[in-house]
Amino acid sequence: MTKQTTRREMLKESIALAGLGVLGLPEWAFPVLAQEQTLVPFTDLPETLTLERTPDRRIIDIRTINGVFTPSDQFFTTQHYGHPEIDTATYRLRVSGLVDRPLALSLADLQAMPSRELVFGFECSGNRGPVNGLSSNGLWQGVPLRAVLERAGVQPEAREFVLFGADHGEEEVEFRGRTYPVDQNYGRSLQRDEALSDEPLLAYSLNNEPLTTHQGRPLRLLVPGWYGAPNVKWLSEIHVQEDQYLGKYQARWYRTLRGEMVNGEMKWKETAITKMRLKSFIARVTTDGSRHNVFGVVLNDGTPIRSVEVRVDDGPWQPATLDPETASEKYGWKFFNYTWDNATPGEHTVTSRATDANGDVQPTAEELGVKQTFLEHNAQVPRTLIIS
Repeated sequence: MTKQTTRREMLKESIALAGLGVLGLPEWAFPVLAQEQTLVPFTDLPETLTLERTPDRRIIDIRTINGVFTPSDQFFTTQHYGHPEIDTATYRLRVSGLVDRPLALSLADLQAMPSRELVFGFECSGNRGPVNGLSSNGLWQGVPLRAVLERAGVQPEAREFVLFGADHGEEEVEFRGRTYPVDQNYGRSLQRDEALSDEPLLAYSLNNEPLTTHQGRPLRLLVPGWYGAPNVKWLSEIHVQEDQYLGKYQARWYRTLRGEMVNGEMKWKETAITKMRLKSFIARVTTDGSRHNVFGVVLNDGTPIRSVEVRVDDGPWQPATLDPETASEKYGWKFFNYTWDNATPGEHTVTSRATDANGDVQPTAEELGVKQTFLEHNAQVPRTLIIS
């Protein structure tokens, strides 16, 4: 614990530094491209990769990952109703519904409560290769959701905890051939056991700075190990109720349609987007002229990682080196490296796969063939490149 705490303090201090090498941290800690190394271009990307940086969407370039934490102004973002500007001086988080004491908490009220830090790396449920740019990792600080709910006093019949953002827009709700126009806030819900667990965090800080507008200033929900969609930004209200919440982004938009054989017959099931599925991806390949290094990232729901392997072309799977320090952060993204010796000139593919402590192995694209929708795409993605 002493080692981990000391390292985290160093990492926190490093966020503000431009010259990260002065810290003397191990090479894995900040995978900055060394001066003698050069990138080997991937041929599965266009020569000029244009990454979206619209007001509603920001995608990182995974080839340029150069630190454990993604800078706040580069952290990926995507949303549906724009970016509401909220006056932090007049902001109030309302807690209503099946509670003994309805609340209206200012940002100062929340910051005065006991806080905790969380290293959490996650991705949009629509993130997929080869770009994989809707993913990032950060150091968050905030107040546990459970502490706020305990202050309000949750009533016994409460089952569903609905979290609404301040962002909203006009929607047409279809019902039996008719549509009904409504103004709807972005909302997601947690069931009682999840909401009252020690995990969810109401975050007001990212990388030791107040949240940016893109990241949900002044307050957002974080559910460690879950995809981005449930992590409601610009959090404005928590409504506690008994009935199941069926808002658009809970019941209709963020769903996965997957086939499953039951008693010899294919059954089609729809499941909600919640916990991240085990995934690794190769971010870049570099060379110093004599050998090549394959660098990549693992994302998952917090289950410990047993191994990461890399395969060149159709050769055997070879063990990669999983960085022990990033792997020690349960919910952060994990780095791995594989030294590729004796690479021959010509076109090659490099693929990674992760295996967790439960024995679950990252699937191939063929194994995901029964998944009809594009969300939760965690398949192994072969990267293609040419060795000169």
